Amino acid sequence: MQHLFETFSDTATNLACDDWLLQQCDSSESPCEVLRIWENAEPAVILGRSSKTAVEINHAFCQQRGIPAFRRCSGGASVMIGPGCLMYAVVLDYRLRPDLKMLDRAHAFVMGKLQAALRACGIDTQFLGTCDLTVDGRKFSGNSLRCQRQSFLYHGTLLYDFDLALLHQCLGNPPRQPDYRAGRGHQDFVTNLPVDKLELMAALTQEWNATSRYPLNDRQAIETLAATKYGDPAWNQKL
Repeated sequence: MQHLFETFSDTATNLACDDWLLQQCDSSESPCEVLRIWENAEPAVILGRSSKTAVEINHAFCQQRGIPAFRRCSGGASVMIGPGCLMYAVVLDYRLRPDLKMLDRAHAFVMGKLQAALRACGIDTQFLGTCDLTVDGRKFSGNSLRCQRQSFLYHGTLLYDFDLALLHQCLGNPPRQPDYRAGRGHQDFVTNLPVDKLELMAALTQEWNATSRYPLNDRQAIETLAATKYGDPAWNQKL
């Protein structure tokens, strides 16, 4: 597997890069798998592909604080990103892993890799719900995926030093909740990992065996995708 440790200066381009990686790998004649790690410079709300903005975002607070909302290409509920929230994305190839076409196996495989990386950092975690990772019953990682013909993108959050009060103030209660949440609000449900960022990055890189750098050879294509899709209000506010 290759790696790409690239953070762009704005949220739209960071989201576009995950999408671009998926398209590049899916159109490759030979199997292509990539691990990307990044961290957004500013707090932002990231909607799922079908998230309803009126339900999942506290617009008044976000507008007051100048916190923007963007929509990603994958499903699931809204999350918050920003400083203290490490983002990972893996593009995996069905030609190498045909069993992962079954969604439950895809979830279990990726969550297992993340759990193994965190065990290397001395942290025992639990895989709960559809694709949540937790410590002592509190969530620190939300994840989602998008499938294409030959590849799929699996990406998510890893909270390690995030302002959890922001999450409570910016997000509404998700319309679908896992049983283990037991009706808890964000402030009682979410937590940060007790881990150093660089240690976490190293553990992820080793667990995924991401030994060589992926060539980022078309920044213009990523910036164009950001401008025409992820920075477009018609996309971000469509529901």
